[in-house]
Amino acid sequence: MKLSTSLVAIKKIISSKPRSLFAEEELEQAAKLILESEGVINPIVVRRTSLQSFEVVDGDFEYYAAARAREIDPRKGEMIGVFIIEDENEEALTKQIEVFRKPKNSNIYSNIATSSDAIELRFINMESRTTNTESRVTNLESRIESRTNELQEELRREIKSFTNKLNAIENRLPKPIEPLEALNSWSLPELTSKLKRINVKTPIIANIVNERENGKFESFSNVVDRIKGLGDKTMLKIIDSFSDGIS
Repeated sequence: MKLSTSLVAIKKIISSKPRSLFAEEELEQAAKLILESEGVINPIVVRRTSLQSFEVVDGDFEYYAAARAREIDPRKGEMIGVFIIEDENEEALTKQIEVFRKPKNSNIYSNIATSSDAIELRFINMESRTTNTESRVTNLESRIESRTNELQEELRREIKSFTNKLNAIENRLPKPIEPLEALNSWSLPELTSKLKRINVKTPIIANIVNERENGKFESFSNVVDRIKGLGDKTMLKIIDSFSDGIS
């Protein structure tokens, strides 16, 4: 049996270990090295889970580094070299994993050193994940604040737009006018159009326009006193026509 690597698509491989076990900075560095050399110096060992899928047996760090490389550059990082455990090579590869891939513990001091390094690495990883989490929270808070400000500004624009439209509608509405003001200021055609509808005679309307040249009417009774042929009943009809909105 000759030992050789096979190229397998990263997306067809899974790992039973979570990616969070490894520091993102180290995975990022390893991913860039994989892309730079277009391969990994320490091939992953995998076992088939189906005809076209595999699970990592050894080399989880290398697997996640290769997965990150694929995220950076899908073309270059699509494939990775692996040793596939098959029936005919399972015993030999398993032994090699035990001999070459497992840490050597020659004595108690090396065990202590290894444990110390592992604990320190875990603390570093925890600190790194904490820093990343804090950074993500800060970014999220910043995005929320930015979006809130955008929504508030949008609401202010909507309110201003609505206010402008309301003012425009109000400006287009006919303004109410007092009857006495109309008798003192409207032209003859305007008064005629208004008062003919309530059967005020044309000579009386003309007299109103002519008489106000001698001075504005001070009151409705003053109009009746100064306009010949205009009685109280007709004056009341004129007042009511303005109140009823007859145009």
